[in-house]
Amino acid sequence: MTDNKPSLSYKDAGVDIDAGESLIEKIKPLAKSTRRPGAGAELGGFGGAFDLKAAGYSDPILISGTDGVGTKLRIAIESGKVDTVGIDLVAMCVNDVLAQGAAPLFFLDYYATGKLDVDVAARVISGIAEGCRQSNCALIGGETAEMPGMYEGDDFDLAGFVVGAAERGKLLPLEDEMVEGDILIGLASSGPHSNGYSLIRKIVGISGLSWDAPAPFAPSKTLAEALLEPTCIYVKTIVPLIASGDIKGLAHITGGGITDNVPRMLPKHLTPKIDFKAWPRPAVFKWLQETGNVDEPEMRRAFNCGIGMVLCVAPEHAVDTLETLKQSGEDAYIIGNL
Repeated sequence: MTDNKPSLSYKDAGVDIDAGESLIEKIKPLAKSTRRPGAGAELGGFGGAFDLKAAGYSDPILISGTDGVGTKLRIAIESGKVDTVGIDLVAMCVNDVLAQGAAPLFFLDYYATGKLDVDVAARVISGIAEGCRQSNCALIGGETAEMPGMYEGDDFDLAGFVVGAAERGKLLPLEDEMVEGDILIGLASSGPHSNGYSLIRKIVGISGLSWDAPAPFAPSKTLAEALLEPTCIYVKTIVPLIASGDIKGLAHITGGGITDNVPRMLPKHLTPKIDFKAWPRPAVFKWLQETGNVDEPEMRRAFNCGIGMVLCVAPEHAVDTLETLKQSGEDAYIIGNL
């Protein structure tokens, strides 16, 4: 270093190591709150450990999944309402491994931003911890990346990674057991969940409404609050049903809607017959369709239209399964058959 030049630091380049350390200390209690058998939920190492034997598995198959929140984040960032997008992040990952018949075990997150705002990041990760608690999934680690020049202003991005497990021979779907006449049961969504938000944002632009305007379809909330309603996590409801052996298949209704996702759990010789009038469509979808002049086929592919998960069961198990779901607090409907 020459005497006539200033000494540069990482902080001068836009990366604050101390802020990162401060965030780790803030979120350690959040991780501990997600503790479950098999995980210590301690942060600070180079990796997270999980003990499958302590979790009660004897011969497990591991199922992993990864996802993000998509452009729903844009609404959270622009409105400053970032507290629940972490729930969405966990939900999109754990509902996917659940559809394979696996119970989620542990979760890691990736949070990337241009300049780390410790308070904002802590609020986001608090939502991640809440999603983990809802899914009985341990938050055992993650990564926070401060990357000036990659992200501008308050922008940040999220990704999540989950590992789940099922005993060997218990994975879904059970395609060999599916037959014509099997019943399809739909679990209600809380709204658009985390899909179709590029179209939603375009429709909001057409409407001329601001994020803090009352939502036309939910006047007690602002538009941002209504559209940021967190994705439903179905783990605690569905895992016991999987254990009962009555579930032949599950479809997580994400991008592509019911029309594209239900066939993913079926053998090629069977086709789902869906009655789209079998459940009440939430008001948000009516508003989106009318405001954006969206054709019905496009609605069914872009959005979940009120159904977040679809179960396939034998006809003799349909009534009991429906009753069990309702006793668990889910709104559930018979929506079709094979």
